[in-house]
Amino acid sequence: MRIGLLGGAFNPPHEGHLKLARLALEHLNLDELRFVPTALSPHKPNAGDPGADARLRLLVEALTGFDPRCRVEPLELQRGGTSYTVDTLEALTQREPGASWILLMGSDQLPGLATWRQPERIFELASAAVALRPGAPFLLPEVPGLHPSATWSGRPGELVALPATELDLASSNLRTHLQASPDEDPGGIPPRVLGTIRTENLYR
Repeated sequence: MRIGLLGGAFNPPHEGHLKLARLALEHLNLDELRFVPTALSPHKPNAGDPGADARLRLLVEALTGFDPRCRVEPLELQRGGTSYTVDTLEALTQREPGASWILLMGSDQLPGLATWRQPERIFELASAAVALRPGAPFLLPEVPGLHPSATWSGRPGELVALPATELDLASSNLRTHLQASPDEDPGGIPPRVLGTIRTENLYR
């Protein structure tokens, strides 16, 4: 099984997340793609967090009617505490031996990759696929065992480039807009997700 992992707070989920998923499904020959919502991010605070249950509901709404190869992986929410990618990969590898894993991310995450917990171990277990984001060039991080590759072979340690999402969306900006103008559509949020946000009075 070739499985993509797209992690994040998804606070809220938006079209940029879905576009990255579409690119990964199109270019990486994935059998499955899992969205992995964090409990607590070690890299940035979950500002304006409506709570894990609400974020999970919004993510389920975002994936309703989306590609059937996509699903939510709740492992980090179930584990609780600070969510570290290396811990998640260790758990998944133990639970599903024989699967091949590839992390999906935007190019804005590349500069900080070497500061993640045990980056060398991460890329003993998985590869990474990176989509260009506006204003964030594709810079190869200095992580032992990680090397560029034109395509993903299924082996760990490969860094593959994906096309740009061409969507300059950030959950933090969407939250700010929702707080300032709750009755306005900020753009970039799937209609079902926006409907749930309004029904449940989230981000006000």
